[in-house]
Amino acid sequence: MTVSLPLSFQFLLLLLTRAVISSSSEYLIGVGSYDITGPAADVNMMGYANSEQIASGIHFRLRARAFIVAEAPQGNRVAFVNLDACMASQIVTIKVLERLKARYGDLYTEKNVAISGIHTHAGPGGYLQYVTYIVTSLGFVRQSFDVLVDGIEQAIMQAHQTLRPGSVFVNKGDLLDAGVNRSPSSYLNNPADERSKYKYNVDKEMTLLKFVDSKMGPIGSFNWFATHGTSMSRTNSLISGDNKGAAARFMEDWFESGQKIPRRVSTIVSDLRQNHSRLLDIAASYKSSRGQDFDARKVRVRKASFVSAFCQSNCGDVSPNVLGTFCIDTGLPCDFNHSTCNGKNELCYGRGPGYPDEFESTRIIGERQFKMAVGLFNKATEKLEGKIGYQHAYVDFSNLEVTVPKAGGGSETVKTCPAAMGFGFAAGTTDGPGAFDFRQGDDKGNAFWRLVRNVLTTPGPDQVQCQKPKPILLDTGEMKTPYDWAPSILPVQMFHIGQLVILSVPGEFTTMAGRRLRDAVKSFLISLDSKQFSNNLHVVIAGLTNTYSQYITTFEEYEVQRYEGASTLYGPHTLTAYIQEFKKLATALVNGQTLPRGPLPPDLLDNQISLLSPVVVDSTPIGVSFGDVKTDVPPKSTFVKGQQVNATFWSGCPRNDLMTEGSFAVVETLRGEKWVPVYDDDDFSVKFKWSRPGRLSSESQATVEWRIPESAVAGVYRLRHYGASKSLVGSITSFSGSSSAFVVV
Repeated sequence: MTVSLPLSFQFLLLLLTRAVISSSSEYLIGVGSYDITGPAADVNMMGYANSEQIASGIHFRLRARAFIVAEAPQGNRVAFVNLDACMASQIVTIKVLERLKARYGDLYTEKNVAISGIHTHAGPGGYLQYVTYIVTSLGFVRQSFDVLVDGIEQAIMQAHQTLRPGSVFVNKGDLLDAGVNRSPSSYLNNPADERSKYKYNVDKEMTLLKFVDSKMGPIGSFNWFATHGTSMSRTNSLISGDNKGAAARFMEDWFESGQKIPRRVSTIVSDLRQNHSRLLDIAASYKSSRGQDFDARKVRVRKASFVSAFCQSNCGDVSPNVLGTFCIDTGLPCDFNHSTCNGKNELCYGRGPGYPDEFESTRIIGERQFKMAVGLFNKATEKLEGKIGYQHAYVDFSNLEVTVPKAGGGSETVKTCPAAMGFGFAAGTTDGPGAFDFRQGDDKGNAFWRLVRNVLTTPGPDQVQCQKPKPILLDTGEMKTPYDWAPSILPVQMFHIGQLVILSVPGEFTTMAGRRLRDAVKSFLISLDSKQFSNNLHVVIAGLTNTYSQYITTFEEYEVQRYEGASTLYGPHTLTAYIQEFKKLATALVNGQTLPRGPLPPDLLDNQISLLSPVVVDSTPIGVSFGDVKTDVPPKSTFVKGQQVNATFWSGCPRNDLMTEGSFAVVETLRGEKWVPVYDDDDFSVKFKWSRPGRLSSESQATVEWRIPESAVAGVYRLRHYGASKSLVGSITSFSGSSSAFVVV
């Protein structure tokens, strides 16, 4: 029997049905990824502040990876971007937001966009706007800056364009062997009753999000885990995402290869081991090519459809060099309290699990994070459900009133300080020691370095008192020539996606500082709204986000003045100030309020100074073309998996063309009569190395190195180099060249 319903009732039923659908647990989700590798020559690397660490090639490429989660097409949304870069930059963030406003209006703003760095110390520097962070890069480097802004915008655009209904799952677990505390004596100064709450002196927990498209299935994963990007040492000159970038490569490869052994083979070549002699004959017929011009197409092995990011958390005192710290002269353990060897910090280094091979250490720590992430990904069943929200404010940390408890009871009001760095800062860490006679844990300083400091700026008595017990080496917050040396206005930001809360912080929180912030925000949110926020609330810290302001320690760790305390810019109450400001964000989030924007950070782009010399001209010896092979693969060569194959080409400076979404180095295999690219300089197995015979020489060479992975299929291969040269009149010409062919069995 058919019953005809009144038209008005049908319309009401339709509205109710849509309401039920829209209130389901599904969000709109999208992911994106784009190349941000930057100049692979001449530019100082960001992280160790070592003026001699100049980029000269690529270990593997850097990427910006983004996710967007939205309630509905017109509902609240958040965009999170993870950079294979040392840290976020205020000026990069400002310019990205300007572009997003021009493209999308008010859909993506400072409130709901977070840009975070993984803290690799092997990426090009010069993209921050404050003097302190660009001294060793000879000032601002426009190429470093532009490729970041472009890449972040492209990653967000991809995520926006692919927004579709889907779900987000969360899972977490402990990874025990990817980080150790590099300042344990500082950690021990925290109260014993507080330390007794925790099994380890670093955070071992990884929190992972799994993004599942309702039709396409899994499309990505992002996780947060605290360990420094310092598996690669301060002497490395190859651009690298370090252990977190490696983990991301491994996981994307794992998913793209059918969730089997990670590999980057775009096509499967039949196994020809039985025809070794025939393969050698085929290989012998393909000699190295003369260099030739080619159009500026970008050669890629494949484009990822699955995006995986390994984000940074409260890594301030966490090192991936898990074997411990040793003196390079004696082999004995370093001094526990000061990380010195016979009083010298320069001799104390941490050792990674692949010691003495830093590339192997990078692989191992990356693989440990990757395997943990795969386990969490495969078992993620808890679905994020509920509202999406966000809060953001700019806060002047140079003179912020903070309420702190008094020792005898009650409370008092204190202030943060203008930025300053202590003597212990110059000692560096066991991941990258400093120089001269500085040492960690120095709360006195010395007269000679005070005289040197005073040539720049002499801190006043109020600043000295405010920063105690830190002896001030550089009074960066009060240094304004030629422009600001350090930030004073910082962004604080909170994302809320169902039962997940992300705290975006513009610096490196130590383990205990991060725990205090997380616990304070979690308990405060539950106290404000126990219905919306229950004990299954997941709170993660996204470190080095939106801008950079160095370290944040606990009050007790600050007193010790190891590297992290000496690098806590705004004085002993910095952490308490953060907790206070995040509670304001939490209150506004729960009450549906909008906090005052606060004082805007400066835009110093037009003030930037760059002393880095441009590329003037590239040249080759007489009778040689760009792309010609200088040192070839030996004729009729046969290699097995695990061996390394090299070829060196006459080249031009990589700054002429960054090969964004392209490659300087490619491994090709022969299929029929066609050469097919199967590995490139975005692979862990391929290295691109560039050098000049002399510092001022216009000639240069590029070496392609391929460590043949287990995933390689038997067949005929060759190495190929792509580059660009600059003429005296300033024109740029792209070129390519290939090695002689060889056999892999």
